[in-house]
Amino acid sequence: MAKAKTTDVMLEQAALVAVRDILRLRKGERVIIVTNPEPDVDAISRALYRQVEGIGGVPLLIYQPVKGQLDYADRAVIQALSSEPDVFISISSEKLGKDRDAMAKPIRVKRRGRRSYKKYDHVFDYLLYEARSRSFWSPGVTVDMFSRTVPIDYGLLRERAARLGFALSRAEEVHVTSPSGTDVVVGVRGRKASKDDGAFHRRGSGGNVPAGEVYISPELKASDGTLVFDGSISSDRGEIMIQRPITCLLEGGFVTKVSGGSEARKLRGTLDRSEKRAREMASDGRLPPSQGEIYATNAYNLGELGIGLNPAAKIMGNMLEDEKAFRTCHFAIGANYDDDAPALTHLDGMMREPTISVRYPSGRRRVLLEKGNLL
Repeated sequence: MAKAKTTDVMLEQAALVAVRDILRLRKGERVIIVTNPEPDVDAISRALYRQVEGIGGVPLLIYQPVKGQLDYADRAVIQALSSEPDVFISISSEKLGKDRDAMAKPIRVKRRGRRSYKKYDHVFDYLLYEARSRSFWSPGVTVDMFSRTVPIDYGLLRERAARLGFALSRAEEVHVTSPSGTDVVVGVRGRKASKDDGAFHRRGSGGNVPAGEVYISPELKASDGTLVFDGSISSDRGEIMIQRPITCLLEGGFVTKVSGGSEARKLRGTLDRSEKRAREMASDGRLPPSQGEIYATNAYNLGELGIGLNPAAKIMGNMLEDEKAFRTCHFAIGANYDDDAPALTHLDGMMREPTISVRYPSGRRRVLLEKGNLL
């Protein structure tokens, strides 16, 4: 009984930190929380609801069935988001779900002073970047993870993230090696790093909770080498704890070969299903034919390089926490965050103890991590 009370207290404290310190919620702001009827995410969502009410916000809690990487969100959820709340929170067992209508007919926003349009294939992206809501999303979160990894020193996290983000944004290429055999050069010219540092109080800001990473979308078709995943990796059927490392050959920014044991077979299966599903969606009219081919090709695209910065996070077989763990980096295969390589999936894979260096346009090189140690 005492342990349950301790857990409840820790959860409520973490929820308060999320609402008060991460979102900096103000009295009267409308907050939509979308979750699933599963024990952990239900408990977290209710704790957040109570803390929003306690601060004077106006919360709305919506339940939908569990959604995977290839599933659609319920239309009622999409319609609720279209009401443009001040804050949107997704606390899901797996994913929020795709926007069926926006994928078939993207939301178009005319660029000021230009003839071009910005296109969004999910109302959530429109909500964040055009309606300027604030948000955080926690796919796969558990009560233990939320309670343990949310109450951290955000001042220190933001300082570290700012320095790493600055270094990555100025670089032309990033070289990553690891004890397991990773040796890859990633082009990043013209790319800007993003910080998931828990500073989601400005309009148009958002990220994961737990927070704690810096990430960048690789330059298209400009990465070559070998990736060896030795921690955990995402699939369309859940996270995989890796016992036998997965080796991926990378050529021109795309994965061309996957080898290893049973874990590698599961990754190949997900990649194949992502490609096949994109072509099926194009053939039955759910995607324009040209868009379907782009989604299919980008199933194998190198979509992200990220560096973990949350000192309370560990590799546990849950990617929401795993990718934030100190002394790690991760690469994602699939969609990127610069919206110029769309795909149906985004599969994060973990590497332990990486050495990461950058090369600037001047030719100068700088080591950012050495065998997992942040320099």
